[in-house]
Amino acid sequence: MAAFLDIVHWPGCESIDWGEKRNTVASVASGVLFFSGWWIIVDAAVIYSSQEEMNHAFHTCGVFSTLAFFMINAVSNGQVRGDVYGEGCFGRTGARLWLFIGFMMMFGSLIAAIWILFGAFVVTGKAVYPGLAIFFQNVLIFFSTLIYKFGRTEDL
Repeated sequence: MAAFLDIVHWPGCESIDWGEKRNTVASVASGVLFFSGWWIIVDAAVIYSSQEEMNHAFHTCGVFSTLAFFMINAVSNGQVRGDVYGEGCFGRTGARLWLFIGFMMMFGSLIAAIWILFGAFVVTGKAVYPGLAIFFQNVLIFFSTLIYKFGRTEDL
Protein backbone atom coordinates (compact mmCIF):
# COMPACT_ATOMS: atom_id res chain seq x y z
CA MET A 1 0.00 0.00 0.00
CA ALA A 2 2.94 2.34 0.60
CA ALA A 3 3.90 2.58 -3.07
CA PHE A 4 0.48 2.64 -4.68
CA LEU A 5 1.19 5.96 -6.43
CA ASP A 6 4.44 4.75 -8.00
CA ILE A 7 2.65 3.70 -11.17
CA VAL A 8 1.03 7.11 -11.63
CA HIS A 9 3.07 9.32 -13.97
CA TRP A 10 2.35 12.88 -14.93
CA PRO A 11 4.28 13.49 -18.14
CA GLY A 12 4.26 17.28 -17.86
CA CYS A 13 6.04 17.29 -14.49
CA GLU A 14 8.77 14.77 -15.19
CA SER A 15 10.82 17.14 -17.33
CA ILE A 16 10.68 20.15 -14.99
CA ASP A 17 14.02 21.03 -13.44
CA TRP A 18 13.33 22.87 -10.18
CA GLY A 19 17.04 23.21 -9.38
CA GLU A 20 17.51 26.96 -9.74
CA LYS A 21 13.89 27.97 -9.27
CA ARG A 22 13.06 25.97 -6.16
CA ASN A 23 13.87 28.75 -3.68
CA THR A 24 11.93 31.30 -5.71
CA VAL A 25 8.84 29.13 -6.08
CA ALA A 26 8.85 28.16 -2.40
CA SER A 27 9.31 31.77 -1.28
CA VAL A 28 6.55 33.11 -3.53
CA ALA A 29 4.13 30.32 -2.56
CA SER A 30 4.87 30.88 1.11
CA GLY A 31 4.41 34.63 0.77
CA VAL A 32 1.09 34.23 -1.02
CA LEU A 33 -0.21 31.90 1.71
CA PHE A 34 1.01 34.20 4.48
CA PHE A 35 -0.54 37.25 2.82
CA SER A 36 -3.82 35.41 2.20
CA GLY A 37 -4.07 34.45 5.86
CA TRP A 38 -3.67 38.02 7.03
CA TRP A 39 -5.97 39.30 4.26
CA ILE A 40 -8.76 36.99 5.45
CA ILE A 41 -8.50 38.09 9.08
CA VAL A 42 -8.34 41.79 8.17
CA ASP A 43 -11.48 41.31 6.07
CA ALA A 44 -13.26 39.66 8.99
CA ALA A 45 -12.09 42.36 11.39
CA VAL A 46 -13.47 45.08 9.11
CA ILE A 47 -16.83 43.38 8.57
CA TYR A 48 -17.30 42.33 12.21
CA SER A 49 -15.71 45.33 13.92
CA SER A 50 -17.64 45.38 17.20
CA GLN A 51 -16.50 43.52 20.30
CA GLU A 52 -19.78 41.58 20.48
CA GLU A 53 -19.49 40.24 16.93
CA MET A 54 -15.83 39.23 17.18
CA ASN A 55 -13.77 39.50 20.33
CA HIS A 56 -10.60 41.46 19.61
CA ALA A 57 -8.57 39.12 21.83
CA PHE A 58 -9.02 36.40 19.20
CA HIS A 59 -6.38 38.10 17.04
CA THR A 60 -3.78 36.79 19.49
CA CYS A 61 -3.71 33.43 17.68
CA GLY A 62 -2.58 35.05 14.45
CA VAL A 63 0.04 37.14 16.20
CA PHE A 64 1.55 34.09 17.90
CA SER A 65 1.37 32.14 14.66
CA THR A 66 3.25 34.92 12.87
CA LEU A 67 5.84 35.07 15.64
CA ALA A 68 6.27 31.30 15.36
CA PHE A 69 6.71 31.67 11.58
CA PHE A 70 9.68 33.95 12.15
CA MET A 71 11.10 31.78 14.94
CA ILE A 72 10.97 28.60 12.85
CA ASN A 73 12.47 30.16 9.76
CA ALA A 74 15.24 31.95 11.68
CA VAL A 75 16.94 28.58 12.25
CA SER A 76 18.52 26.92 9.23
CA ASN A 77 18.41 23.18 8.73
CA GLY A 78 22.21 23.13 8.90
CA GLN A 79 22.13 24.62 12.40
CA VAL A 80 19.71 21.92 13.54
CA ARG A 81 21.88 19.16 12.05
CA GLY A 82 25.09 20.75 13.34
CA ASP A 83 26.60 21.16 9.85
CA VAL A 84 27.47 24.85 10.11
CA TYR A 85 30.92 26.18 10.99
CA GLY A 86 29.85 28.70 13.61
CA GLU A 87 28.19 27.35 16.71
CA GLY A 88 26.31 30.52 17.67
CA CYS A 89 25.16 31.16 21.22
CA PHE A 90 23.98 27.70 22.19
CA GLY A 91 25.02 25.61 19.22
CA ARG A 92 22.98 22.75 17.86
CA THR A 93 21.04 22.21 21.10
CA GLY A 94 19.97 25.85 21.24
CA ALA A 95 18.85 25.76 17.59
CA ARG A 96 16.80 22.63 18.21
CA LEU A 97 15.24 24.12 21.34
CA TRP A 98 14.38 27.36 19.49
CA LEU A 99 12.83 25.34 16.64
CA PHE A 100 10.86 23.19 19.10
CA ILE A 101 9.48 26.27 20.88
CA GLY A 102 8.53 27.77 17.51
CA PHE A 103 6.67 24.64 16.44
CA MET A 104 4.94 24.43 19.80
CA MET A 105 3.75 28.03 19.39
CA MET A 106 2.55 27.26 15.87
CA PHE A 107 0.61 24.16 16.90
CA GLY A 108 -0.72 25.92 20.00
CA SER A 109 -2.10 28.81 17.97
CA LEU A 110 -3.62 26.40 15.46
CA ILE A 111 -5.33 24.45 18.25
CA ALA A 112 -6.50 27.70 19.85
CA ALA A 113 -7.97 28.81 16.51
CA ILE A 114 -9.95 25.56 16.28
CA TRP A 115 -11.11 26.04 19.86
CA ILE A 116 -12.20 29.62 19.11
CA LEU A 117 -14.01 28.52 15.96
CA PHE A 118 -16.10 25.91 17.72
CA GLY A 119 -16.31 27.36 21.22
CA ALA A 120 -17.10 30.96 20.39
CA PHE A 121 -18.89 30.75 17.06
CA VAL A 122 -20.30 27.33 16.12
CA VAL A 123 -21.73 26.36 19.51
CA THR A 124 -23.12 29.79 20.38
CA GLY A 125 -24.91 30.24 17.07
CA LYS A 126 -23.18 33.50 16.14
CA ALA A 127 -22.04 34.27 12.60
CA VAL A 128 -19.39 31.66 11.81
CA TYR A 129 -17.32 33.71 9.35
CA PRO A 130 -15.09 35.38 12.00
CA GLY A 131 -14.26 31.99 13.47
CA LEU A 132 -13.52 30.56 10.05
CA ALA A 133 -11.34 33.57 9.28
CA ILE A 134 -9.30 33.01 12.45
CA PHE A 135 -8.98 29.31 11.64
CA PHE A 136 -7.98 29.83 8.01
CA GLN A 137 -5.52 32.55 8.95
CA ASN A 138 -3.68 30.14 11.22
CA VAL A 139 -3.88 27.25 8.76
CA LEU A 140 -2.50 29.38 5.93
CA ILE A 141 0.33 30.71 8.09
CA PHE A 142 1.08 27.13 9.20
CA PHE A 143 1.36 25.87 5.62
CA SER A 144 3.31 28.99 4.68
CA THR A 145 5.81 28.13 7.39
CA LEU A 146 6.16 24.54 6.21
CA ILE A 147 6.64 25.54 2.58
CA TYR A 148 9.21 28.17 3.43
CA LYS A 149 11.10 25.95 5.87
CA PHE A 150 11.18 22.68 3.94
CA GLY A 151 10.58 23.78 0.34
CA ARG A 152 13.82 25.70 -0.08
CA THR A 153 17.40 24.56 -0.46
CA GLU A 154 20.04 25.73 1.99
CA ASP A 155 22.23 27.58 -0.50
CA LEU A 156 20.60 31.00 -0.61
